[in-house]
Amino acid sequence: MSVTFGAQADTATSEVVVRDDGTTTVERPPVETGEFLVSDLVEIVKVDPRVILDIRYATTSNFAGEKVYPEARAFLQRPAAEALKRAHDRLQAQGYGIIIYDAYRPWDVTKKFWDITSQDKKEFVADPARGSRHNRGCAVDVSLYDNKTSKPVAMPTDYDEFTDRAYPTYAGGTEESRKHRELLRNAMEAEGYKIYSSEWWHFDFQGFEKYRIMNLSFSEIN
Repeated sequence: MSVTFGAQADTATSEVVVRDDGTTTVERPPVETGEFLVSDLVEIVKVDPRVILDIRYATTSNFAGEKVYPEARAFLQRPAAEALKRAHDRLQAQGYGIIIYDAYRPWDVTKKFWDITSQDKKEFVADPARGSRHNRGCAVDVSLYDNKTSKPVAMPTDYDEFTDRAYPTYAGGTEESRKHRELLRNAMEAEGYKIYSSEWWHFDFQGFEKYRIMNLSFSEIN
């Protein structure tokens, strides 16, 4: 037996299903009202070929343990992609480049992540009843590579580690890893991104609320 009720979040409303075990889920993307900008998703490597893609969700090497993307591709709304390129320019001048783990994410994948994540770890995944900034094409998960070797640099954690070590304010780890984390954050925030409070790798672009939540597959993006 399950019951449903409306969930309100900003301009988005979604039907929430309460399951027999007390957990909640939704069956479709939230309905949004208001005026939104026309989506202009672009492939990041076409805006900035210097980025290195490490799209974990196109492999089984991720917290879900299965392939959830059919292809290793990454998209952002054009202003967000151009800002990422400018942040990359800053980092290149200091000897580093950007690795991309994830960017635009279809809503169906956000729902899947929510449903498989335990209640005590849900701060690390977006509630599909509200949608994710990834679903709007305005969030990107990134790290750094060394220009000399093209290899990833040390960070306080690996990507998608759901512990307090992933917090941008985590004071542990090595001095080198914290330095890299701050270097990345400074470059991204200088170009209009804001770091997510639970993940050093996740950055949201300013104005994300101007774009709709989307559920386009990669193959549907022109």
